[in-house]
Amino acid sequence: MSEVVFETDLKGLALKSRGKVRDIYEVGDDRLLIVATDRISAFDVVIPTPIPGKGRILTQMSIFWFKKFEHLVKNHIVTTDPDEYPEPARPYKEILEGRSMLVRKASPLPIECIVRGYITGSGWKDYKRSGKVCGIPLPEGLVESEELPEPIFTPSTKGEVGEHDENISFEKAVELIGEEKANRVKDLSLRLYKEARDYARERGVIIADTKFEFGVIDGEIALIDEVLTPDSSRFWPLDQYKPGRSQPSFDKQFVRDYLESISWNKEPPAPELPPEIVEKTRARYEEALRRLLS
Repeated sequence: MSEVVFETDLKGLALKSRGKVRDIYEVGDDRLLIVATDRISAFDVVIPTPIPGKGRILTQMSIFWFKKFEHLVKNHIVTTDPDEYPEPARPYKEILEGRSMLVRKASPLPIECIVRGYITGSGWKDYKRSGKVCGIPLPEGLVESEELPEPIFTPSTKGEVGEHDENISFEKAVELIGEEKANRVKDLSLRLYKEARDYARERGVIIADTKFEFGVIDGEIALIDEVLTPDSSRFWPLDQYKPGRSQPSFDKQFVRDYLESISWNKEPPAPELPPEIVEKTRARYEEALRRLLS
């Protein structure tokens, strides 16, 4: 494994943006180089402690799902081979290998497409308070972490780094992107989730919920950013699943739980993570990759 990468500095390439996890560079008029660093965020805030190898795990998992879903929706990948990247990127092959993608530019839709198959997290809090999740009525008597009768689509706005995403209704999504696009991404999100859910379950992983992002390329909806990673999803081990409580997970729940335990106010700056939390989180990411890609 190469060095830990918290932040990249690829001289000769124009940095377009630095997100919670990814550094994005402009490559010509219609290409972007997306580099997944080892940064981790929680509660929409970047944590100052990296998780070694995390960017590689996220990238390999995303590439797997992009390819798996090609029969359902186009995606933005051009190549993931640094030898095929434009000349200015090639000196950084050691950094880029395994943690980067050269992609076509898309016009991102201004919503995040969230699918919930189980009631957990903010959805569980919402349900206890109102009997609904993001305004969608659910049956009475559900317990924490229970599988929903059918997965639900609960879009949100996109918060900038340090800002919180905001859950919105489907009607608001229609206002933001138009009825045709809203119906298209809702249908796609639910289809992608169900296919991934069934695939993962056969490999001992429950996908409780996930977030998809879409953009427009040449007038068509395309799947972009990352897909079904531990950063954008809740993965639970099937053999330890027990409704009625929170679940052990393959994602960054160790980080969330630690930050909750120290009563951090969830506003920047975030605290450093202790070594044992870093190691447990890294091991869970690796286990998720091993199970899903085996």
